[in-house]
Amino acid sequence: MHVAVLAYDGVFDSGLAALLDVLDGANAMRDELPEPPPAWTITKIGFRRRIRTGAGHLVDTVPVGAAREADLLLVPALAERRPDALIAHVSGAESTPVRRLVAATRERRTPVASACTGTFLLAESGVLDGRSATTSWWLAPYFRKRYPAVTVDETRMVTTSDGVTTAGAAFGHVDLALAIVRMSSPVLADLVARYLVVDERPSQAAYTISAALAQSDPTLAAFERWARVHLDEPVSIADGARAVGVSERTLQRAVRRTLGTSPVGFLQDLRVERAAHLLRTTDLPLEVIARKVGYEHANTLRVLLRKRTGETTSALRGR
Repeated sequence: MHVAVLAYDGVFDSGLAALLDVLDGANAMRDELPEPPPAWTITKIGFRRRIRTGAGHLVDTVPVGAAREADLLLVPALAERRPDALIAHVSGAESTPVRRLVAATRERRTPVASACTGTFLLAESGVLDGRSATTSWWLAPYFRKRYPAVTVDETRMVTTSDGVTTAGAAFGHVDLALAIVRMSSPVLADLVARYLVVDERPSQAAYTISAALAQSDPTLAAFERWARVHLDEPVSIADGARAVGVSERTLQRAVRRTLGTSPVGFLQDLRVERAAHLLRTTDLPLEVIARKVGYEHANTLRVLLRKRTGETTSALRGR
């Protein structure tokens, strides 16, 4: 398989390096398998022969025309975490060549993939319209608002939809590269992951900070502050709406628009987040923790913790 990895000015250094390192590692470890998959031919392409990364390093590339012969185009993230600056960049003239390259690649039905802020470049080019995608969990509200034609699931670490693969925040580039290897050989992907000491991370949910997501919308931020005070109480969404001075319908719309879930789901996320914190930082029995976050039965909380945060059986044993 011929993989073209796009290097462009301002690219996230670790993202670019992770994609190259994992694929190079997979090539190096192929011979350890009795039936190895074909090797990957990896080409760094760019709009100039030398580009400058976000951290100021220089990277030599070959012309982007090489992408026409590739079986896959990888677009690493942009080194920009501020939502407004990110959107201004990916929609501006500076990113026009990247958007055109991505769109032209998909017109040839060649698969494309990206992670973290790079998913905004894919969405801005239009190739994610009508498809499912993931992105950095903390950028999901801004992504969802700007690209309503894309179905976003920020809890996923990697997702593929009709030839377009997206991955989550920052070091999700490692997960993205392993997913690409896994498409050719699950055994080789597992081998590479063991050498790199990388655990399987199917979800970003365990890393999500609900308070950070809520700050992107004033109504949601107010509801989040109210909810945290009342996590141990059997409150209703109607109570929360009245407390922040909006109708229940307005609250539901704000939560759905920003987080892609319901107020009940968001409240549950906050409770699980608090419970996970108490589980890691105290010796309280799970029954006590459950009551502190509004659940009468510890088993209800146990199921939610395993589902939403990936808490292992050993972490919960004895609680």
